[in-house]
Amino acid sequence: MGVDPLVQQIIESQHESAASQMKFVLQVIGDFIVFILHVLWLTCLGTFRMFSPAPKKSVKGEIVLVTGAGHGMGRELALQYASHGATVVGWDINPITLDGTITDIAKMNYPKAYAYTCNVANRAEVMETAAKVQKEVGSVTILLNNAGIMPCHRFLEQTTEEIERTMNINIMAHFWTLQAFLPDMLKNNHGHIVAVSSVAGYAGQLNLVPYSASKFAVRGAMEALQVELRTNPNNKIRLTTIYPYMVNTGLCKQPVIRFKSLLPIVTPESAAKHIIDAQRRDVIDTSIPGFLLGLGCFVRIFPSKVLYLLMDFVGSYLETDKN
Repeated sequence: MGVDPLVQQIIESQHESAASQMKFVLQVIGDFIVFILHVLWLTCLGTFRMFSPAPKKSVKGEIVLVTGAGHGMGRELALQYASHGATVVGWDINPITLDGTITDIAKMNYPKAYAYTCNVANRAEVMETAAKVQKEVGSVTILLNNAGIMPCHRFLEQTTEEIERTMNINIMAHFWTLQAFLPDMLKNNHGHIVAVSSVAGYAGQLNLVPYSASKFAVRGAMEALQVELRTNPNNKIRLTTIYPYMVNTGLCKQPVIRFKSLLPIVTPESAAKHIIDAQRRDVIDTSIPGFLLGLGCFVRIFPSKVLYLLMDFVGSYLETDKN
């Protein structure tokens, strides 16, 4: 007596389902093994790079756009990139200080640098100025989003205008410059984007609620952009996010530092050197000084209160600028 066709179909369907499930399980096991091997390889490579950093790529002939180039880190970045043979395009809202930076570059006989007065918080102005740069200088190949402000007082003492201005300059400006210059980088499959965040963008800080929020946003934007770019296996656009500690640019008006020999205020010159070094070595993210990023990652594996205990022990923060 033959098997009923319906029963036969059910049996065959079950066999196919079992085979599919087995195939899926084997595929997951294989993917997991590959994942573990990649993790081990990247861990070994990262450990090796701690003692033997990647070689620095040349920036000679690159067109480097630095926002906030009129003073502080931006000025030093412009000067140091020019010293490496890059063509510097400086943006700043203050034409007087910006012209001073460009004049100093000219005095040193570095490649010709260009100055553009631009309010990076204004999207229309960013897009208009970017078009001028493209026409008069060429395609920007290294974009350095450095401009920022830091009102330093209690959150409820921050005015609506201060909060909006902080967010517009510290994070929205990054979006506008990316919209302006990333398309050309994608077209040429060549470029490097550097974003200056802050240690306050890795751990919230006293008297810096809007500032910390803006710098956390920079971190998130860069990580998400990295995820998008890596969907193209041939992508050659690199990203670097920088998390500086207190830098002596005039923004840190009343610093309190318990261990001054361990965590001294960073000079703009040394900060710029660190940033350029990270960019030239294709470092994805780094802090200034370098150990702070690793320390922050390590502390995050513990309960949240451990971070607060560490911050109390280190004793580095900014007093309110309202005093």
